[in-house]
Amino acid sequence: MIRCVRLVMAACLTLVAMATAHADEPLKARIGVLRLSSSAPVFIAQDKGYFREAGLDIELKFFDAAQPIAVATTSGDVDFGVTAFTAGLYNLAGKGTLKVIGGMSREKAGYPLIGYFASNKAYEAGLKAPKDLDGKRIAVTQVGSSFHYSLGLLADKYGFKLSDVKIVPLQSLSNAAAALKGETVDAALLPVSTARKLMDDGGAKLIGWVGDETPWQLGAVFASPKTLANKALVTKVLGALERADREYHDVILASMKDGKAPITEKTKPLLDIIGKYTNLPVEQVVGNCAYIDPDGKLDVKNVDNQIKWLQAQGFADKGYDAQSIIAKDYVKPD
Repeated sequence: MIRCVRLVMAACLTLVAMATAHADEPLKARIGVLRLSSSAPVFIAQDKGYFREAGLDIELKFFDAAQPIAVATTSGDVDFGVTAFTAGLYNLAGKGTLKVIGGMSREKAGYPLIGYFASNKAYEAGLKAPKDLDGKRIAVTQVGSSFHYSLGLLADKYGFKLSDVKIVPLQSLSNAAAALKGETVDAALLPVSTARKLMDDGGAKLIGWVGDETPWQLGAVFASPKTLANKALVTKVLGALERADREYHDVILASMKDGKAPITEKTKPLLDIIGKYTNLPVEQVVGNCAYIDPDGKLDVKNVDNQIKWLQAQGFADKGYDAQSIIAKDYVKPD
């Protein structure tokens, strides 16, 4: 009898030890991102160990356009997506396959992110400013993308018809940059990180910044309902990102002047991290720091305006609004 009791106790202790060991294992997740400064907090949280300290084992998966990240999140290829809003993302969210759980990058005056770039030929022919894009042939990644929406806002601002612009969807940032350099388009909307080499090599001309012309909520964090069912995972990921949001804001964004961050003893470690993941030298990163709310807040009103605009253009399905696609338990509205 005593021997049986001891065996039972030993078995129980083994199960407890196994359960404890299992509980101590980090939660694994994959995050889909672009190699852009607009994802800076993701890179900081990964490189400085904020995910790890939150009990997470995070794998970053990189893409070359925003829409594929939304699709990958829906399919389960990644657990979280961090990228710009697109019509395709909204349509997936409208069908209930995605939920927005936090804010990320914003187009804001004084923080260079997405630029309007003219080909050399078009520039010499008079394409000198964003208002001159009326009637031009313009490369974007995809129809209904954030770049397309930015053009729509610009058309509204300057009173020209978006239908008079020839939109050329080229599916990726690298394709759009190549078309601009090859002068098969008059202009392109590109992140400055993608266009920097073009400018340095004299292959294109910068004619303005989206944030200076039409500020708006550009990016977000989102997840599928399956991922959202794991509340511990979502809470840990958002907590680590918010920690990185705050550091990025207080160290880099707070120091910016005339659209550039100074390279100092305090800023350089974070600038180095951003450069590591965006494949840019620090000297280029300093002029490529997207604005991100320090608390990870989302401009829900602006998101609703985006949806309405995309629906009016026929790029997004009808029947949903911002309130129906956000996870209210996690989103901090601005």
